[in-house]
Amino acid sequence: MKTRMAMVKVPGVAELVETEVPGLGETQVVIAIKASCICGSDLHIYKGKHPSAALPTTIGHELAGEVIRIGSAVTSVQIGQRVTVEPVVACGKCLPCQAGTYGYCDNLSYHYRKGQGALADYFVVDERYVYQLPEDMSYEAGALIEPLAVAVHAVKRAQIIVGDKVLIIGAGPIGILVAAVCKAAGAQEIIVADISDARLNLAAAMGATMIVNSQHESVLEVVKRVTGGRGIGKSFECVGREETFVQAMSSLCKGGLATMLGIFEQSTIQIPASLFVAQEITVQGSQGYCWDFETAIGLTGTIDLSKLVSHVFPLAQIDHAMKAALSPSEKAVKVILRP
Repeated sequence: MKTRMAMVKVPGVAELVETEVPGLGETQVVIAIKASCICGSDLHIYKGKHPSAALPTTIGHELAGEVIRIGSAVTSVQIGQRVTVEPVVACGKCLPCQAGTYGYCDNLSYHYRKGQGALADYFVVDERYVYQLPEDMSYEAGALIEPLAVAVHAVKRAQIIVGDKVLIIGAGPIGILVAAVCKAAGAQEIIVADISDARLNLAAAMGATMIVNSQHESVLEVVKRVTGGRGIGKSFECVGREETFVQAMSSLCKGGLATMLGIFEQSTIQIPASLFVAQEITVQGSQGYCWDFETAIGLTGTIDLSKLVSHVFPLAQIDHAMKAALSPSEKAVKVILRP
């Protein structure tokens, strides 16, 4: 069986290549993809600037579809089920995997880095990474479970609780979803900063209690005003730039926590290191997910993922879709591809 699969061989060009669907293992399933999304990491790859994915590489890891074949030993998935996929590849043998913390797997990878992207017709994956969609959920929303799980993981790591005041820098899909999950966790004040009014308005619709256009207002001055000069307790960096990393640190109160989700195209940045000692702040990273998909699916009863879908293209128009996702004039949030 053949599949079309999107690949970036040189910066700025995405193309479909035809290849054989990977062979079906005993515990694997074949999914006919009904909707897949372009992720920010795909755009880094498209520009040739992803720090962990050298060209050429396949792209895409956010998908939803229908199970059409199952391996002989599959027990938890049935043909015909509507599903989404946790697209990690964990070895299952190292100490972190054996301890259940597969997000820290010594050999952690993702399918697109191993030659199987989700901007395609079909996807083959082990049944342990397959999650059934709610009956009333569209495939387009189902493909957004993956970025919602990324947000869930970050909010869990930041230990957001009722009454927290948080700052989220960056109103891309991940920043908006972090705001939504913070709201669900009970955060009292959710400030979102970005340079796009359209994205900020969407963030407000998804849970932000205050939005800041950082082209017109100083993020740090707004934080000082809101907190009486004390600083914010917890911040999230969802951009991946030196200046926003510094903002996330500098906005904190003494003892505050900054959680970094952005992918940095620069290999090194400069930060105000004295804040670590003078303010006793903590900076941590957050990547992907670990036991977060079920939580994400459970949250879809209160978080309307369909609001993030701004564009829909046929898979055949993959390069046009990538360009639209990158173009400020398109005001894209989540771009969906349908085979």
